[in-house]
Amino acid sequence: MTVYTTIDSPLGELLLVGEASATAKGGTALASLSMPGQKGAAVVQDGWSRDDAAFDAIAAQLRSYFAGSLTHFDIEYATGAGTDFQRKVWEAVDTVPYGTTTTYGRLAEQLGLSRAAVRALGTAIGRNPLLVVRPCHRVIGADGSLTGYAAGLERKRHLLDLETA
Repeated sequence: MTVYTTIDSPLGELLLVGEASATAKGGTALASLSMPGQKGAAVVQDGWSRDDAAFDAIAAQLRSYFAGSLTHFDIEYATGAGTDFQRKVWEAVDTVPYGTTTTYGRLAEQLGLSRAAVRALGTAIGRNPLLVVRPCHRVIGADGSLTGYAAGLERKRHLLDLETA
């Protein structure tokens, strides 16, 4: 069964969507974390149930992250989202350490992709359903510029500033 909740954050209201999981802390595996105005944001669907308590453990980690006291999330992700290529890219994004950045080109190189595949890598990153917790905000342009963040460059800047404060 799909459950959801909303929580306030410095980035605006976050919509958390999850699935029951016997192995996840708190019993919920996170399927999506999105924000208002985000490109491709999740929208509450008929048949979903609001269950704030199902997200207590996840919400606590998010609050700690935004407070600056958590540098690594321990959240189980729901399975099934994305193509094989997208999941490969998202796993690589998960390895970018807190407080650091990498470029699209370096990430492509890490994955053994050609320079021609950088655009496809960027598209896969843009389809990340787990903003904030899967740190696609840490991927920047080759010249150090902020590029491509589904929730907007202002939010990307906010997250990077939070992590380097």
